[in-house]
Amino acid sequence: MTPPDKTCAVCGRRITWRKKWERDWEQVRFCSAGCRRRGLGDTDRRLEATITDLLGARSGTICPSEAARAVDPEGWRELMEPARMAARRLVGAGEVEIVQGGRVVDPSTAKGPIRIRRAR
Repeated sequence: MTPPDKTCAVCGRRITWRKKWERDWEQVRFCSAGCRRRGLGDTDRRLEATITDLLGARSGTICPSEAARAVDPEGWRELMEPARMAARRLVGAGEVEIVQGGRVVDPSTAKGPIRIRRAR
C-alpha cells in the first residue's frame, strides 16, 4: 500500500509517493530542488494571513490578486504566483478551497484564473 500524498511546504502542490523515496518518505517536504532552495519567507506568511483575513471579512470568494495588492500595492504583480502558492498551502492545511466557475478544482493542476473561498 502506498502512503498518502503530501503537500509541498513551499508551493503547495501535491507530492505523490515514488519508489525512490521509500526510505525517506517521512522527511520529504518539497516537490523540487527549486522549492527547497526558495523556502518560505515573511512575505509568504503575510500572504497566507492576508488571504485568511480577507476571507474572514466577507462571505464570498477572493482573487489571489487581492491578497497580493494588500501585501504590496506597488509590486503586487510579482506576488501573484506567491499568492497562488499561499492559497495552495492553505488548501493543504484544509482552511480554504480553490474554485473555478464555482467548482472546487485540484490546486496542483488548476490553470488560469482562480478564486479562493473558505473550506466548506
